[in-house]
Amino acid sequence: MITLRGKLKKDSDIANSKNKDYNKRVSVRDKLLIKEVQEMEQTLPTTCQVKFHDPHCLHEFTLLIVPDEGYWTGGRFQFQIYIPEEYNMAPPKVKCLTKLWHPNINEDGNVCLSILRQSSIDEMGWAPTRKLKDVVWGLNSLFTDLLNFDDPLNREAADLFIKDKESFRSKVKDYVMQYAKR
Repeated sequence: MITLRGKLKKDSDIANSKNKDYNKRVSVRDKLLIKEVQEMEQTLPTTCQVKFHDPHCLHEFTLLIVPDEGYWTGGRFQFQIYIPEEYNMAPPKVKCLTKLWHPNINEDGNVCLSILRQSSIDEMGWAPTRKLKDVVWGLNSLFTDLLNFDDPLNREAADLFIKDKESFRSKVKDYVMQYAKR
């Protein structure tokens, strides 16, 4: 995998060979990402895959989650992850690209996960000590043990689960078959 450090060195070599004085400054975000991306890739859950569309651009990638248990088994769910320039003081921005029926992900792809909040009332929100691997594990856990029916983003899905678990299961499976089939 080509890293940001390798790209910057290559760009620097090209600039020097053209006798131009480039004062490249690497952002804090990009320095952190060099290490964090490697750590994230080494600790990925078996149900997750990461894809960088541009290996020189570590601040934007796609995460694929293929749950092997729970309501969403049999589906493939893609998330677009963008790390803003303010990282690690600000959390990554996450959007679910796969339409699904979930209490913590609405049909527009917005994700309700406390670790992605700048601040949260449960004090589980973003902190500069958190890392990309924490975000990946949190997103993966939304398909197993981190379901939150008390503070849902998709109220209709949460209400259906509380009222009729079998209807909820059926609707989830319909969405998986229609939008997230392997």
